[in-house]
Amino acid sequence: MLNEVAPSRSMREPRRRWFSDDDFDLVVWFSDSGSIAGFELCYDKSHAERALIWSSSGGYGHFRVDTGERTPLKNLTPILVADGALAKDRVIAGFLEVSKNLDPRFDLSSSRDCKNTRPAATDPERQTT
Repeated sequence: MLNEVAPSRSMREPRRRWFSDDDFDLVVWFSDSGSIAGFELCYDKSHAERALIWSSSGGYGHFRVDTGERTPLKNLTPILVADGALAKDRVIAGFLEVSKNLDPRFDLSSSRDCKNTRPAATDPERQTT
């Protein structure tokens, strides 16, 4: 089950809430009015982490998380890179299973309609759904 990570706030970003378990991270950002301004759902954390992101201004995007950990001698910052099509049904089903204890506002079942998932400009083979 997802549990909330202790709140923290950077002065440079909107208020956020972060939830985590062994396989998922959900970070939700809020506007000044309290509505959801965006989210990042990271999944498959244990082997090939991916991220589904959404913002009110940019729509959906799907990425692979490059951990930057190619050698034990360096600790590089993870970045989001282009990835293939989103396995929507599997990801949403897994999220719904671990998020039963969350506020109903965080229900991603409507994300089954990720038609506006934006492709990465650097990946010509990227598929949109």
